[in-house]
Amino acid sequence: MNRKILIASSVAAALAVPAMAQAGELNFDFYGSARVQVESVRPDNRDQLDSYTGVRDAYSRIGFNADYPLMEGLTLIGQLELPLDLANKAVQDPWDQTQDVRVAQIGVQGEMGTFLYGQMWLPYYNAIAYPVDMFSSYYSGFATYTAFRRGDTISYYSPDMNGLSFAFAWSEDNGADGDNRVQLTGSYSFGDTTLSIGMDELNGNDNMRIVGVSAAHSMGNLYLGAKLERFYSDINDDDAYGNDGDMAMNVYAGYTLGKNTFKLMVAEVDNYGETIVHAGVDHQFNPSLKFFAEYYFEQETAAIDSKRGANPGDISGDYSGGQVFAAGMRFDF
Repeated sequence: MNRKILIASSVAAALAVPAMAQAGELNFDFYGSARVQVESVRPDNRDQLDSYTGVRDAYSRIGFNADYPLMEGLTLIGQLELPLDLANKAVQDPWDQTQDVRVAQIGVQGEMGTFLYGQMWLPYYNAIAYPVDMFSSYYSGFATYTAFRRGDTISYYSPDMNGLSFAFAWSEDNGADGDNRVQLTGSYSFGDTTLSIGMDELNGNDNMRIVGVSAAHSMGNLYLGAKLERFYSDINDDDAYGNDGDMAMNVYAGYTLGKNTFKLMVAEVDNYGETIVHAGVDHQFNPSLKFFAEYYFEQETAAIDSKRGANPGDISGDYSGGQVFAAGMRFDF
């Protein structure tokens, strides 16, 4: 049986057992988000991929959070979240279309921190990549070397200790060449500023490791984020992904004026997009409905793919980057 189905079943079963014993104390929070964009894509090398205009999903999802108090100071928690690729009318992630579960995790939360098992957002992404992953379209978040979510993972998040916190994760078979993956992060928050450092150990035949630092700061309506990542590996090929010494550098700024938020990110990601420029504006029409318009440019092939289709390794040729104009909506419920 598929491991993702086993994880999802374990989440539902573990939360259902206490519900039968004392249903009044079990809390469910159901949610969903429909996110769709119309995009005009123009690759630089149109011998490999023609320009096109079409509809693409921007990571729609539906799911629930649940919690059940086991004893004073200790709570059983769980989450199940499924991807909805509205453009392709399928239950699948719009980027990795082999994935039909976004999150399926269960754990305990208490004064000593949070322990989780399952498919989840990884600590390194949360601490290092998330501070610059602030756009609304499908193209948000690509300018990083790490993975967003992985299954068969055990993680621990410490409680806040006067602004200091850390996290750890061990992920089975989700490193390089099917090796296990290990992550460790530390963060320090003071006032409106958060500084983080992290390590993503992919192991594998080339001993791959990513080390990163990030910073996030708010000043009223202005938000600033930045990150720097560096690859350490046994690869010595300037044109190869994971080359020793390759770096990903991002700076992001967002400013909210009334119902509008203006966004700009500039990044330099060696061997995965190279120079990247991402700009956009969000309009929060009401608490549930948001409209967005964005421009995305990449110097080399990274995020741009065929119409309504994407899979890791699905790129059939080198498009030499390109540019995208996208406009869409997000409805949360």
